[in-house]
Amino acid sequence: MFRLAHLSDIHLAPLPRPRPGQLLNKRFIGFLSWQLRRKKVHQPQIAQQIVNDIKAAQIDHVAVTGDLANISLPQEFERGSRWLKEFGDPQGISFVPGNHDAYIDVSWQHGLAHWQEFMAGDLQLKKGAGRAFPYVRQRRNVALIGVSTATPAALHRASGTLGQDQIQMLEVVLRTLRERGFFRVLMIHHPPLPGQAADRKALTDAGALKTVLQADGVELVLHGHNHQHMRETLPTSHGPAHIIGVPSASAVIRAHKPAAAWYLYKIRRREQRWHVDVEVRGYDGASNTIKPETPFKLEYE
Repeated sequence: MFRLAHLSDIHLAPLPRPRPGQLLNKRFIGFLSWQLRRKKVHQPQIAQQIVNDIKAAQIDHVAVTGDLANISLPQEFERGSRWLKEFGDPQGISFVPGNHDAYIDVSWQHGLAHWQEFMAGDLQLKKGAGRAFPYVRQRRNVALIGVSTATPAALHRASGTLGQDQIQMLEVVLRTLRERGFFRVLMIHHPPLPGQAADRKALTDAGALKTVLQADGVELVLHGHNHQHMRETLPTSHGPAHIIGVPSASAVIRAHKPAAAWYLYKIRRREQRWHVDVEVRGYDGASNTIKPETPFKLEYE
C-alpha cells in the first residue's frame, strides 16, 4: 500500500513587509486584498497543525499543489523554501506552483528556483532539468506527474495556462506510464476541466487538457485553487479519472468556503485492479484540532 498526502493553497502568513518599489505593479492589488481580507483567513498556526497531522500519519509521499506565496515577493520564495525543507525531504514531497506563485512575472532564478528540489523529476523529459514541466517522480508503483499552470495574469484575474508544449509532453508521459503499469497521479494547481472555476480564475486550456485525459487516461488528478472540497469523475478510454480538489491548508471556515483540510490516499493494487481508500482530515475551529471527516473510496474498472 502506498500512502499519499495531498494539501494545497498554504498561502504562507504573515505577508512579508514589502520593500520600496515592490508594490508598483499588480502586487499592490494583492497587498490590499491581503490587508483587507485574506490575512483574516489564512492562519499560520492552522497550516502548522495540518503539517503536524500529516507527519504523524506515516505518509510515503506528499503532494503540494501550489500557492505557497501570496503576491510573489522575493521574501516569500525564500520563506517558502524554508517551509518546504522543514516539512520534509525533497524526495518525499512533490510541489507544483500556482497562480499566486506567479503573481507577477518573476525570473526563474529569483522565484521558483528556490523550490527547485521539490519539482525535480526522476527522468529528464526535455532540456532544462529542474525547470521542465511536466516532471515525473516514480515511487514504487505510483507515478507522480507535476505540471505548471503558473503564468502571470492580468489585473483581477487568477487564471492559469499549461501551454502546448506541456500538453503535448503530458500526452506522451501518460501513455508511457500507463503502458508500464503505474498508478498515475497528475498534480496541477487549477481545476483541470472546463467549467470547474469561474472564467477569470480558470485554466485557459482546460479543453485541450480534457481531450488528452480522455484519450490517454489518468487514475487520479489532484488540484487546489478553488479552496473547496471538489470531486468529479471523468470517463476516459482507459477507465475513470478521479479529479479531486482540496480546501486551502491554512484557512479558517467562512461563509462559502470550508476550513483547512488535507486528504490521505491509500493506494493498492489487488486482483489486477486499483483500489483507493481516501481519508479526509479537516480543521475544527471549535476544538482547534484536526479531525477526521467522511471517508470515501475511488472505484476503478
